Amino acid sequence: MYAIGIDIGGTNTDIGLVNPQGEVVARKNLPTGQYTDANQYADDLANTIKALIDEQKVEVKGIGIGAPNGNFYTGCIENAPNLNMKGNIYLAKMMEERLHIPAVITNDANAAAYGEMVYGGAKGMKHFIMFTLGTGVGSGIIIDGKLLYGHDGFAGELGHTIIFPNGRPCKCGRQGCLEQYTSAGGIRKTCLEMMEQDPYYDGILSKIPAEELDSKAIGDAANQGDILALRVFEFTGGILGLAMANAVAFSSPEAIFLMGGPVKAGEVLLEPVRKSFNLNVLSNYKDKVKIMVSQLKQNDVAILGAAALVN
Repeated sequence: MYAIGIDIGGTNTDIGLVNPQGEVVARKNLPTGQYTDANQYADDLANTIKALIDEQKVEVKGIGIGAPNGNFYTGCIENAPNLNMKGNIYLAKMMEERLHIPAVITNDANAAAYGEMVYGGAKGMKHFIMFTLGTGVGSGIIIDGKLLYGHDGFAGELGHTIIFPNGRPCKCGRQGCLEQYTSAGGIRKTCLEMMEQDPYYDGILSKIPAEELDSKAIGDAANQGDILALRVFEFTGGILGLAMANAVAFSSPEAIFLMGGPVKAGEVLLEPVRKSFNLNVLSNYKDKVKIMVSQLKQNDVAILGAAALVN
């Protein structure tokens, strides 16, 4: 039987219909960022799911949802800093009431990790960490083949570990979180800061209006050899590699997986990540942890992971 997998990001919501073979056979999209009212969002999401099911003429056994601050235990999105809808959103219950289909929710990065374990490069692994780089920075931690939720459902918020005390303000209310330096927006901030500090810079990025500058453009420039863009990714990769080295110390994973838009920049990010990781990782773990890019399509991994939750 089919399942619905939903990946809720700060900018977009991807909805996929997943067949029993683990393939996304149809999908739709909602612009998450435009919603401030949770009930309106739930209405539109339910209508989109219904349309997808009706178009494909299939029976669906459940809905899996990956969302920022999604709590597996309560079925609630709890005060997600990257969403414009504030407060507690009991989205699993809202979907069940509207569609009469069982629904379950978890953190979006947890869903990505689960998808990687079931369908991707982590098949057969029982211990690994997934970092998702996008609007924010999430993480999913697998220990003994199971997602780590903690006592309250919120384990695995490595994006909100403080990497620079008194650093950049974060939407979570603190300062210096990893997310503020290695998310897509964090990379943009680093670039703008470096450009401001170098008034003589006249490379590729200087030709792009500030409002159009994003992590993809910076990655493209870095891959074309732009000196400032390369410095941006050297800085970003250094911070991410350090955070990954710290994460290894508490779970001793077989691998760390990376996924998300900034990862598409490729070696300009991955090389400084590996360099920083190897420099900072505790000697007990040296040469024992693989650093890998997700082997599932970026737009599929969280959908598949969310859908797998209802299997």
